[in-house]
Formats: sequence, structure tokens, C-alpha cells
Amino acid sequence: MPFSRIAVGRPEEATHSDALKAALAEFISTLIFVFAGSGSGVAFSKLTDGGANTPAGLIAAAIAHAFALFVVVSVGANISGGHVNPAVTFGAFVGGNISLLRGILYWIAQLLGSVVACFLLKFATGGLEIGAKIWNALVFEIVMTFGLVYTVYATAIDPKKGSLGTIAPIAIGFIVGANILAGGAFDGASMNPAVSFGPAVVGWSRNNHWVYWAGPIIGGGLAGFVYEFFISQTYEQLPPAEY
Repeated sequence: MPFSRIAVGRPEEATHSDALKAALAEFISTLIFVFAGSGSGVAFSKLTDGGANTPAGLIAAAIAHAFALFVVVSVGANISGGHVNPAVTFGAFVGGNISLLRGILYWIAQLLGSVVACFLLKFATGGLEIGAKIWNALVFEIVMTFGLVYTVYATAIDPKKGSLGTIAPIAIGFIVGANILAGGAFDGASMNPAVSFGPAVVGWSRNNHWVYWAGPIIGGGLAGFVYEFFISQTYEQLPPAEY
């Protein structure tokens, strides 16, 4: 095993823009993954009165996690490597593909992403109560649409997307599917004002319709801002000898 490739890294690496962007990408990817994956379990329990541990619940959770993981690894591949897992980061370090300091940044970002996702999920579901109130639904729409638009940026819009462009339709479809598994039981998981507008007009039901405009617009705008001003840069792993 090439232990000579293992590197601690230079102290200044912890504040280098590339490392910080990569850590931010890991934070966002982990947040999206945990929100969709854990949210699917919460949603299934709501719909089945606590049946998340049934065979059907396990299948729903597996699908949601598979969809979400496919997406977050794809969107993070050219930025941070798409680890989304401290164990993966550690493995990359042992193999000499990432320095210890960058790995620690990844770990912090991944753990924070998971915690923030769970706090957002708890609020969006009203403390895991049955039925989401208006502000809970707004948060759901913001977070889900953020994940959707962030995926669009990473796989379809970014000029440095490279070969990721070929899987953009799959990634975008998968994140929508994962978000529906997580949020559909609570607010319908719109993520698209046009999707909500047609039924509202035909059914003349405008109760709280503003949520399905405000949530997606805020989430989509935030995703565009974050990706364009903080993420948009192809990540290239430095050779261990240069750390």
C-alpha cells in the first residue's frame, strides 16, 4: 500500500478557496441527501401510522436514499469528489487521494450538513407531527427546490459540467422523485409554481397558494446564488507531494 502518498497537508490549505468550496459542496450535498432520505422515513410513518419498518417502508427508504445519493454524488463529483460520507473521506485519505486537513474540513461539513438537514426536517414536519402548517410547508418547498435547482446547475447549467451533462435528466428526475417521497405527504412536494398553478386555477382553490410560489422561488434563487458565487469552480485534487 502506498503509505508514502498519505499527506497531512499545509495549514494554509484549511483556508484555501478551493478547499472551502469543496467543503461547502459536501455540506450542501449531505444536507440534500439526509433531508430526502430521512424525510422519506418520516413521510412513510405519517402515511402508514408508524409503518416505516415494514417491508414496504424499507423499499420506500431504499428508493429515496438511492435516488438522493445518485444525485448528490453526481452534483459533487467535479467539486469535492462527492463523498457525502466520512468513511469515504477517510478511505480517500488512506489511499493518498486527499490530505488530512482537507479530510477534516469534509468531515465537519458532512456532519453539519446532516444536523442542519434534520433540524430543517423537524421544523418542516411540525416537530414530526401529522400534517404540515403553512410555514412548515414553506420551508419544505424552499429546501426541496433548492436541492432541485442546485442539481440543475451542477449537471446542466455549469459550463464545466463535462460528462455530467449526459446524466442531467436522470439526476434531475431522481432528486424530484426523492423529494416527493420525503415531502409529498406533507405539502404535495410541488417545487414548481407551474405545477401548482394549473390545479389552483381549474379547481379555483387558492388557499395558501402563495406558498407554492414563494417557496420554489426562494429556494431556486438561493440555489442559483450559492452555486454561482460560492461553488462554481471545477475541483481538482492536488497531488499529495504538493501539500
